[in-house]
Amino acid sequence: MTSNFFKDIHRANKSGVAYKNIRLKKKILAYFATRETATIAELSKEFNISIPKINESVTELIQDELVKDYGKTTSAVGRKPNTYGLVANAAYFIGVQVGVDNLSISMINMKKDIVSQKDNILYSLQNNEESLLDICKEINEFISKHSIVKEKILGVGINLTGRINYRTGYSYSYFNFYENPLSELFEQNLGIPTFLENDTKALSYAEFNSGTLADEKDALFVNVDNGIGLGILIDGKLYYGKSGFSGEFGHISIFDNDIICKCGKKGCLETEASGYALIRRVTDEINNGATSILTKKFKKTEDIKLNDIISAAKKDDNLCIESINYIGDKLGRGIASLINIFNPELIIIGGVVAKSEEYLSLPLKNAVNKYSLSSVNRDTKIILSSKSDNLASYGACLLLRDRLLNVTD
Repeated sequence: MTSNFFKDIHRANKSGVAYKNIRLKKKILAYFATRETATIAELSKEFNISIPKINESVTELIQDELVKDYGKTTSAVGRKPNTYGLVANAAYFIGVQVGVDNLSISMINMKKDIVSQKDNILYSLQNNEESLLDICKEINEFISKHSIVKEKILGVGINLTGRINYRTGYSYSYFNFYENPLSELFEQNLGIPTFLENDTKALSYAEFNSGTLADEKDALFVNVDNGIGLGILIDGKLYYGKSGFSGEFGHISIFDNDIICKCGKKGCLETEASGYALIRRVTDEINNGATSILTKKFKKTEDIKLNDIISAAKKDDNLCIESINYIGDKLGRGIASLINIFNPELIIIGGVVAKSEEYLSLPLKNAVNKYSLSSVNRDTKIILSSKSDNLASYGACLLLRDRLLNVTD
């Protein structure tokens, strides 16, 4: 069955009665997305809309196989009304995390259940058309392995590192050699509405919505991967800034050094406190004669990756432990500034480098105590993320679902 709602959900130019009907249906779906089930009377009260109109919209959503009648309530006294809720597999959302050397793809349903997932797909991120088309190829192959009507896939969310304007679909760091929005190029190759997102923001959104938060409304997520990104939660909402570029934490000028950052400037936090900095520090030391278990495993230092360094540290490799400690201290200086500026309730440290656990967190916290105002940092709890590596692709799914259903802006 082809759903009218599937056809209409992306049509922003709808007007008049048709547009109002679509908006009401999205509100109803958003309500179900956050509260599971409701009666017609509860929906009518929530949206201050007449019961006949709510009943009409719910009936159409049932016809579109998006909503299900779950039967009579059990708690009401007297005549028991019917309750309604989402049909889990009525629609799907795909999320893609584009890493430097791998891809992760996830698919969720309307109820946020992970339907399928494929991680660690070999891939090389290069700023050229071939690399872009490789992403499309992997997504199309992923979709083809599922017996799902393509119209039921409401969208594909693609995470890229760097500056992304999700509202316009432009990428300003990768694949920025087209005049049209990059999202349109993906959409043409996939045949599905496609949306771009900054990888740290998607990862942050997943982290903030996966049980890490208790009742915190102001929190920060520091993504320490090859680079450093920042997700900002203010009053319970993900903060983007005017053009969506907020969170470029790795490019604050904090060190007096001559190391050229990827952005072309000197002294950025990333030059001393990122995954790239960790790899550079370890390989430079090895090239200068330092001993490490990595020298037995790798003939060429350029083959050493972040996970190799972290794994070596956990095997008591002194060079790798000392290098991670150094990174932790430098990162702690930057986080001290964040605490002084934002006064957050919680800071979550995530990304690949966070897997080094106490080798990173202990020097980091010491530096935070040293460089932040004690009257401010006592409000802030700092924890390491305990979530899995595939959280970023899940975050892309989740953001896409919640935006299309108007759960979030």
